[in-house]
Amino acid sequence: MSDACAENGLRSVEAAKQMLIDSINPITATETIPLSQACGRVLAAPVLAELDLPPCDNSAMDGYALCGEHNSYTIIGKSLAGHPFSGTLEPGQATRITTGAAVPTGADRVQMQENCTLDGDQLSMSRPAIPGENIRRRGEDVHTGQSLIPLGAKIKVPHIALLAAAGVAQVTVVRKLKAALLSIGDELKPIGTPAAELGDGDIYDSNRIALQAALEQLDMDILDLGCWPDQPDKIRDAFVQARDHADFVITSGGVSVGEADYTKTVLQELGEIGFWKLAIKPGKPFAFGRLPKAQGETLFFGLPGNPVSAIVTLYQLVVPALEKLRGTAELHRQAPLQVRARLLNDIRKKPGRTDYQRGFTYRDEDGIQVVETRGIQGSHILSGFAAANCFVVLPREGGDCETGDWVTVEPFTAPLK
Repeated sequence: MSDACAENGLRSVEAAKQMLIDSINPITATETIPLSQACGRVLAAPVLAELDLPPCDNSAMDGYALCGEHNSYTIIGKSLAGHPFSGTLEPGQATRITTGAAVPTGADRVQMQENCTLDGDQLSMSRPAIPGENIRRRGEDVHTGQSLIPLGAKIKVPHIALLAAAGVAQVTVVRKLKAALLSIGDELKPIGTPAAELGDGDIYDSNRIALQAALEQLDMDILDLGCWPDQPDKIRDAFVQARDHADFVITSGGVSVGEADYTKTVLQELGEIGFWKLAIKPGKPFAFGRLPKAQGETLFFGLPGNPVSAIVTLYQLVVPALEKLRGTAELHRQAPLQVRARLLNDIRKKPGRTDYQRGFTYRDEDGIQVVETRGIQGSHILSGFAAANCFVVLPREGGDCETGDWVTVEPFTAPLK
């Protein structure tokens, strides 16, 4: 099916996402930080092992290190983790050994203690040990000088464990992205304003708070520029601040065609802005552009004003673009997981837009993955979103779904999880 949807002029979600990713050049600035602070950051320089892992042959069990195959052995010492046996075993000799302790010179197998009987210094076994049994070999995991994780990898907890074990104390990573957040609208009032002081049509500035929480989960520095009135000169001042101090700016609302929506005019004065209508529900209006500055540019993402629409478009479009901006390699591996689940309720849908309904998925008592939608599916309804743990992804050309149908489910990951 072509990118032209059933609703004329709408760009598909897939095409919009790919256009964003293709048009963004990753930042190149880096910083070197302690390994303990590296989780979630993007690796920017090779990391090589400082030693073999394991660094020596060591025991996988508590038991006895043995030399050769014999009916019984004479115990001549012990090898403990951090306190290795310093001698050499001869055939028929053995040492007590603990898990992780270095295998003594001359030992060629380890027998677990449950199979052993000790009478004074004489060791007998209920079954023979085979050569190499229960020995972890030096370098069987990592060799000295080996590259540990690929460039562009997003560093995770298992990476931290591997790097630490290999003696890596610090890593060079892409510097943190700097985000500017601002809201525009005379109707928006700060969180904390008493409800009794809200005028007719006033609402709390909730989107900016939610977007800030999302970006904090993505480990980004945030410049909170607050809420600005619907005045062109004020809006211009806000965008100049964002341009000069951030890598990208995110707003919500003001990307439609209302008489008081000055965002488009101001942004076109300052840079290059494209306004799209997307084949996505919730969320149709979306803006992307660039604000040139003395060195480089600041990207602009304009999200819809309805709160659910803002969060959905952030998750589906902006987050992949930001991963490209900070140099995350293999973006296809960063895409949210999609699984199939059996639908527990009917869904009404018109063809024309990809629909991200909010749902709750789990395995039923028969082990079948099932899903049910949560709450009213309006773009202003947050209670159902708050009770959800996944999107039910309905294809743009699809129609109604019936109870029992198999549908695509996208479990929430950061920053929604």
